[in-house]
Formats: sequence, structure tokens, C-alpha cells
Amino acid sequence: MADLFENPMGLCGFEFVEFTAPERGVIEPVFQAMGFTHIANHRSKDVELWRQGGINFLINYEPDTQAAFFAKEHGPSACGMGFRVKDAAQAYDECLERGAEPVMTEPGISELVIPAVKGIGGASVYLIDRFEDGKSIYDIDFNYLDGVDIHPEGCGFNVIDHLTHNVYKGRMDYWAKYYEDLFNFREIRYFDIKGEYTGLVSRAMTAPDGLIRIPLNEEKSDAVGQIEEYLREYKGEGIQHIAFSCDNLIECWDRLKKAGTEFMTAPPETYYAMLEDRLPGHGEPTEEFKKRGILLDGTTEGGQPRLLLQIFSGKAIGPIFFEFIQRKEDEGFGEGNFKALFESIERDQIERGVINAAE
Repeated sequence: MADLFENPMGLCGFEFVEFTAPERGVIEPVFQAMGFTHIANHRSKDVELWRQGGINFLINYEPDTQAAFFAKEHGPSACGMGFRVKDAAQAYDECLERGAEPVMTEPGISELVIPAVKGIGGASVYLIDRFEDGKSIYDIDFNYLDGVDIHPEGCGFNVIDHLTHNVYKGRMDYWAKYYEDLFNFREIRYFDIKGEYTGLVSRAMTAPDGLIRIPLNEEKSDAVGQIEEYLREYKGEGIQHIAFSCDNLIECWDRLKKAGTEFMTAPPETYYAMLEDRLPGHGEPTEEFKKRGILLDGTTEGGQPRLLLQIFSGKAIGPIFFEFIQRKEDEGFGEGNFKALFESIERDQIERGVINAAE
């Protein structure tokens, strides 16, 4: 395998995430509640472009495509994602040489020939080399709607920070190797999280460009934990959540709340009571975080705080949810918050009867 710091595909961040559903009206309200705007329709296919900041979402309703087949199997779901690359044809050939499986069905998102390989749960990984303003796949393939801002600010989110997969027990090594072998990802974090009743392990992978980050989650317990519940509801492996980054999470939270986003169960009050002990001198407005359920992680060692602010939506598209973050020099994934978050989801599972606390 090539040196871990080489970038043989010329990766340069996420281009889009592709969604699908058996019928309209399920995904659109979720996007609207997060500040996305429907800005364009495909010139010849039943595909919509939604945008906020530099984040592009596609909703693909085109029949007889990989997306349509994905919707039949999974229901409302994320059926693909696009990686920016320097040269799509070269990257595609390199992927096939490294053992990737080509997507044989018509992708259905472009008039252009956009190469794609099979990814998590059969979802497509598209390779995109047209992403400059005025020359992007959207400028070529889509008609912008009259009177819309084609770069809407929305709720203030700028880019996709990371995108997390849930995998079957025993499959984490397979998917880690998939990203290592095809795209030269490397592991940057490993977590082993235990709740009161269930647990999971997570391996955070990142691309050589440092912009495409994909943690992998695997169920650890014998009970129906969070990962197993997702796999059953989603009917397979896939994208668990997508994280957006912003410059001011308190302001963005207020916009999200006003737009109608529903958030995950807040952590217990003891979380905020212990915050100063865990991160002494963090300097953040704890009471404002408490009002909103915002989590804080990072380190304050050496008198130089490096912090991560984060909060999660509830389930939004099937079992898929969304994460909203603000990075203040911290490049982690909220490791210090994992247990609080995990236990919060576990409490919700107990309330819904997924976990029997009496057993």
C-alpha cells in the first residue's frame, strides 16, 4: 500500500450527498428545517439540488436507477456521496485497479459521464472533478430556479465535516480496508464506548486531504443497541449521520430551532455541572449551552483551549440523523462526549422499549 500521506486520487473534500425515497415529501421538510434551499432541478432527470453554504444535497427520484433500487430496499435513505478528485477518469481507473466494484446501473444524476464505484451498503461513491463555480456539474446539468440565491446561507453551516457509517458486527475491518486500499485513508481515532446496557466500537478514518472524514461504528453488545437498531431499521449498512460545521453554533442552533429541527434528547444536568472539572477554564457560556443541549469537548491543557462544540438532531431520514458542530482548534470527534451522547440515546431506547432495562 502507498505511503499514508500520499493522495493518489487527488481527493479534495465532499462534493455532495445523494438521497432518495420511494415518494416525495419525506426528505424535503427535513432539509428545509436545517436551512437548505431547493435551488435547481436537473435538465432532463428527476433530480433536485438543495444547498446551504458549501453543502450540496441531491434528491434523486429518477426511475430505473441505482437510487430507485436503493429506495425500494431501504426506504428514505442516503444512496450515494460524491468525492472531489483532481481527475475523475484517472481516479476511477485507479480505483478499479485497486479492486473497486464499478456501479453498473446508470447513476441518473448527470448528463456527464460521472464514474462511480460501489460503497457502503451498495451506495455509490461518485468521483467528481468539475466543482469550480461556473464549470461545476450543477452549472452543466441543472437549471437554477428563478429568483433563488444559488449560495444560500441557510442556518449558517458551511461544509460537511464528516460522515459516519454503521456496519454489521465483524465488518469494521472490511470497510476500514476498503477506504485504506482504494483511497489511502488512515485511522486517526479508535473508541470503545460502553453504556449501562449496550456498547459500540468506532474507528475514525480520514482521507489524505484531511477533508473527507468517515468514522465507522460497529455494535459491541449482544443486546439490540444503537447500531443494531439502525441496521434493522435501515435494512443494511449505511450512512448513520452527516455532520455540518459552522462558525457560531449557538446562533446556528437558534436558527435550526426556529426552522423546525428536532434535536436528540439532551444530556442530564450533571453533564454541565461537571463541565468545568472536565475542561477547566474552557471559557464557554455553559448556561447558554445547557439551554440548548450543546455538548463541549476538547482540552484546555497548557492554557490554550482546543474545543469542539456539537449537538445532534433526532432521527430525520429513516434512522439517519445529523450533527451540527463548531471547531475551535480541536480536530476530534467529541470523544469526551461519546459516553454522554451514548447514554442519552440509550435512555431513549429504553423509553421506546427497544432495550428492556429490567432484564
